Amino acid sequence: MSKQVVYNGSNCKVDKPEIRTGKYTKDFGNGFYCTILKEQAKKWAKKYKTPVLNLYEYDEELNLKIKEFTIMTEEWLDFIVSCRNGKEHGYDIVIGAMADDQVYNYVTDLIAGNITREAFWELAKFKHPTHQIAFCTEKSLKTIKFIKSINLY
Repeated sequence: MSKQVVYNGSNCKVDKPEIRTGKYTKDFGNGFYCTILKEQAKKWAKKYKTPVLNLYEYDEELNLKIKEFTIMTEEWLDFIVSCRNGKEHGYDIVIGAMADDQVYNYVTDLIAGNITREAFWELAKFKHPTHQIAFCTEKSLKTIKFIKSINLY
């Protein structure tokens, strides 16, 4: 992979990204989340009163442990369920589709036993494409370089 621009939607300028930890509410666990989809990052940012789009140059480091889901599969779903249940993984970077608000609800229903896997896939197949890159380790953050921030309002 050559260098490419990735985006992060936030409420402030993030010139020094850091790993964010939380209550297992992220698809790929703790990390700093970006996307190659500019409009998606703008949508993330617009959830805040002061939306800011941060741009970074991403230069993939081949010596890192990277997991990439090119499509939504059973493995992708199992990985997300595992991360949302608090299980840690050993990857530096995880790349793939995101379980947006609606798909997140389907994942929650699956975890709770309210729907079957078959029902999940029927519901999820009509969602538009999404993308996320989770930088999960300090080492992985060295693959991105801050370019600039843009205030969206």
